[in-house]
Amino acid sequence: MGDTMHHATMSRVVESFAPAKINLTLHVTGQRSDGYHTLDSLVMFADVGDHVRASAAEQTSLRVVGPTAHRVPKGADNLVYRAATLMGVSAALTLEKHLPIAAGIGGGSSDAAATIRALAELSGRPIPADVLALGADAPVCAAGVGAARMSGIGDLVTPVRGMPTLHAVLVNPKIPVLTAEVFQRLRNRNNPAMPDDLPIGTDASGLIAWLAGMRNDLQDAAIECEPVISQVFASLEVTPGCLLTRMSGSGGTCFGLYGDEETAASAAGRLSEAFPSWWITATQLNS
Repeated sequence: MGDTMHHATMSRVVESFAPAKINLTLHVTGQRSDGYHTLDSLVMFADVGDHVRASAAEQTSLRVVGPTAHRVPKGADNLVYRAATLMGVSAALTLEKHLPIAAGIGGGSSDAAATIRALAELSGRPIPADVLALGADAPVCAAGVGAARMSGIGDLVTPVRGMPTLHAVLVNPKIPVLTAEVFQRLRNRNNPAMPDDLPIGTDASGLIAWLAGMRNDLQDAAIECEPVISQVFASLEVTPGCLLTRMSGSGGTCFGLYGDEETAASAAGRLSEAFPSWWITATQLNS
């Protein structure tokens, strides 16, 4: 009996979804003496992303598959591998990579968080309290609370309840944008935070109207790094029914928000025809 149970555990595969993280706002509020920037950001997660599969093994291995697999490191530098090391669990890991890399949507951090969730389920070990070593986006991704306010250096995560579903189109020109370079070009590092009270319980149009008054303070610096981002904005802004455009994270993924699913899908179709080499997807951002 014991052997059968052990074998069942050994061969069990746990799958975990790694959703794209979207910064609806990203306010850079300061820089600490250790060089880290402090942020204030409202985050929601998309229904598109990567997948991580894990099964018990004598030693950790990583296989990367999927449309953007060729763009990510395959060994111990991969955040999925580093997440397994942080958990202290040996596993055979498969990362199915769909999201573009260095894209401002937390792909690597979300992959790491998905790995931690899978290994916690597989091993019974708790999720570590501190995952900041896996990147500034790792705490909000690992929290698993849905919509959240992230502040500090990414280490302070507060769940935001009662957010409406938003219909969005994500557009990435498939040019990596390096966070360090964007921050190097940032001229003002001391900007106002968001208001203390967020628009909780409002409908989508109320939230979008509030978002219009907020910012992504990295947008101009990212456009300096990669001018194609301004073309992404210009392309999104003219799609019928687009209510707001903004960049996520340090770029170069930009998003447009729309009033309903059909309008977003139509915009994504139109953009895909015009820019076949870009990564474009309609998605829902859920609380």
